[in-house]
Amino acid sequence: MMSDTSPLQAILDNLHSAVLVINKDLGVECMNPSAEHLFHISSKRAMQRSIKELIPDEPEFHDRLSRSLISSHPFTVFDSSLHSHDGKLINADYSVAPLAYKPGGEYLLLEFTRLSTFMKISKEESLLHQHDATRSLLRGLAHEIKNPLGGIRGAAQLLDRELDDEGREFTHIIIREADRLQNLVDRMLGPKHLPVKEMLNIHKILEHIRQLVSAESKSIRFVADYDPSLPDINADESMLIQALLNITRNAVAALDGEGQITLRTRPRRNCAIRSLRYPLVAQINIIDNGEGIPENLAETLFFPMVTGRADGTGLGLSIAQSLIQQHNGQIEFTSTPGETCFTILIPLENGHD
Repeated sequence: MMSDTSPLQAILDNLHSAVLVINKDLGVECMNPSAEHLFHISSKRAMQRSIKELIPDEPEFHDRLSRSLISSHPFTVFDSSLHSHDGKLINADYSVAPLAYKPGGEYLLLEFTRLSTFMKISKEESLLHQHDATRSLLRGLAHEIKNPLGGIRGAAQLLDRELDDEGREFTHIIIREADRLQNLVDRMLGPKHLPVKEMLNIHKILEHIRQLVSAESKSIRFVADYDPSLPDINADESMLIQALLNITRNAVAALDGEGQITLRTRPRRNCAIRSLRYPLVAQINIIDNGEGIPENLAETLFFPMVTGRADGTGLGLSIAQSLIQQHNGQIEFTSTPGETCFTILIPLENGHD
């Protein structure tokens, strides 16, 4: 980022578009936080590199920049696909314009706007509405089940007193199954209280989860990749633990007993969560090296009762999403064979439209 603190700099820092300035040698002079996020590199490291290093193996793109420097003509390319230095594909519209950045120099202003940004926000809103509607329906169903379930359990307890040992074997089965269904109903109903927030160190929370899950699954290897500069989070401790624990256990189940889980934290600037933009967000990644999530589950993964496992209830991720939403955050995921990454975003500062 540029070093001055002018109003122009404030605007650049809060743009959702990725903005870079390059010189006549195609070297990076500066970039805004959105560009840092797009290219997965800090501005300090980027300023020691050429744009050819950030976007390698794209000769047509490089030629266009060179021609624009010579001709001083701006141009825009729609629906482009460029490969970043880390191998990831950037689908974006981009504009290039000559810029009088410093006296006596030739510079270009590059602006990248991801194609998926607005569609993604709209799609997320639609899925959240569907998710909320499904959850409300299940809550209503759970309430309808709860009372007769209590009656069945009570009747089984009374019957248990009247039967011999052989008969009690069956009443014990009824009571156990009623308790199991009661637990399922309670999970369907979700949290029973509003968040009681306090300032928490997210790394202590993650270490607690790592120790807990390591004790449950000794063959899973954990890698901790924490950013110590991340500020404390204002959150409900029990809710946050439950949400992150559900996601981590889901990753363990995906590994089928053996593999690696990476717990990673990073600050993320100028982040849009649904309809609000937040200056600073805590980004928590839970990454496993399992087989990946089937495509047919991707759209409905956070819906209640959706699961890819025969022994799963399909409530863990739905509950995690609900708990994170109560902190104005959200959960995203990407999945390919060999790497599934759940990204939890929790605002550290107030958002704005």
